[in-house]
Amino acid sequence: MELIDAHAHLGYEPLLGDVEGVVARSRAAGVTGWVTVGTGKEENARAIELAGRFEGMYAGLGYHPHYAQDVTAGDMELLAEMAKGPKVVAIGETGLDFHYNFSKQPAQMEIFRRHLEIAVSAKLPVIIHSRNAFDETMEILKDFEGKIERMVFHCFSETAEQAEFLIERGYYISFTGVITFKNAEGARQAVAAVPLERMMVETDCPYMSPEPMRKQKTNEPVLMVHTAKKIAEIKGVSLEDAAARLTAATKEFFGI
Repeated sequence: MELIDAHAHLGYEPLLGDVEGVVARSRAAGVTGWVTVGTGKEENARAIELAGRFEGMYAGLGYHPHYAQDVTAGDMELLAEMAKGPKVVAIGETGLDFHYNFSKQPAQMEIFRRHLEIAVSAKLPVIIHSRNAFDETMEILKDFEGKIERMVFHCFSETAEQAEFLIERGYYISFTGVITFKNAEGARQAVAAVPLERMMVETDCPYMSPEPMRKQKTNEPVLMVHTAKKIAEIKGVSLEDAAARLTAATKEFFGI
């Protein structure tokens, strides 16, 4: 069995301090690939450094919407330059977070657009963060459909109807350990609605450990097997079949 963690933050503590152990435990469980995602200037540099250290590890680069109002034109120029790196496989995460609104909404929308413009120039796929902002996210994305070949909604927790809408428009969807939570029936319905060929699985570690390991404060890629098992259960297929199809979709999306 082979799995790829489509969205991890291995440059965050406490994972960074034990990254060799994190990778070893992950490989032993069959999770042999990782896209480690930056959310700010330092984290982006760390993602590139980690991707260079480990076979099977790649980097996504972006500025999280939480920090949008502090992102400068120079920061975006730096991002465009860093995106040329050999193991950079995506722009993001980027998008809109109207749940916390740590940055003002106009700033979030402007920086989101700038990320998408960089993705067009760099010919890279995009990792999208969208929380309580589905309609606003789609309003921006419609200007880039056809210009960006592949885009994924990461940590998806919207409705099955919204998932179907995205699949019809050519997007990919990535699920976290949230789908294993007792109160996440809506997320499981979304899993049921998305074909495995357009689905990815992720940890979003160090956050959101899946059941039955939810009490483990720090999530890490080794635990993603529990999420993959839940996807297989929902889809009515074996873990091996689900893993093969999830991995194929992830490789296709990121071009790895």
